[in-house]
Amino acid sequence: MESQKKYPPTFSFEFFPPKTPEGMEKLRATWRQLIQLKPRFFSVTYGAGGSTRDRTLEAVLEIQKDGGNAAPHLSCVGSSRADLAATLELYRSHGLRHVVALRGDLPSGAAGAGELRYANELVQFIRETTGDHFHIEVACYPEIHPQARTAQDDLKAFKRKVDAGANAAITQYFFNADAYLRFIDDCEALGIDLPIVPGIMPIANFSQLARFSDACGAEIPRWLRLQSYGDDLASIRSFGLDVITELCDRLLSEGAPGLHFYTMNQAGLVSTIWQRLGL
Repeated sequence: MESQKKYPPTFSFEFFPPKTPEGMEKLRATWRQLIQLKPRFFSVTYGAGGSTRDRTLEAVLEIQKDGGNAAPHLSCVGSSRADLAATLELYRSHGLRHVVALRGDLPSGAAGAGELRYANELVQFIRETTGDHFHIEVACYPEIHPQARTAQDDLKAFKRKVDAGANAAITQYFFNADAYLRFIDDCEALGIDLPIVPGIMPIANFSQLARFSDACGAEIPRWLRLQSYGDDLASIRSFGLDVITELCDRLLSEGAPGLHFYTMNQAGLVSTIWQRLGL
């Protein structure tokens, strides 16, 4: 973990662009509450194949107007080089200097993967077309990307993104601190040297968490025994707050360079965890 201790901690929050005006109204209230915590940035996700580009940009620009620093996501699967260049130019014309570069998912029913197939190609493309204009975040997977054949393959894929010009990385969420610590040691052994910020998913709802975790390959440890709470949401939230606060506390004390919260567009749990950590 030594390499991570030299970076000043970065705290950030992730949102998704809502589909309805009511959802947008709720999200505004959320970020206005979280702006008080002075995070380094807010990131806003990007639908499969760029399907939410306009809504992503709208949320990002509003956050900036409210005094927050915002980073739109950008994914390459299903997009042409011309599409990506146009999106980058659009981001640049609005004064944005921070992006989260991801491979992304193909929209269901889409035929081709687009001209760039992997996130390292996207990072390289951003550097070739915009130089050092953007601070580029990439993703990494302490518990291995669900489509990777081996842990070693997955590490090499991460290293390609770093070598292509990424500035920092955000992990997929996890509930086992040792998975992150071991991953950092493996990265150090490969000569990967950039801040790797743990992604944190507050626990609010077991069925939703199980669905997400299944899709992204995050392990829900058996000792969490969340199923045993059934539909008792209050108990799940209370237990989840204890578990996640403890996880964050351990990560920070071991030298993690910050925390990136997957907020699900809600401020409550994140604010409580933040207060409990004394941030």
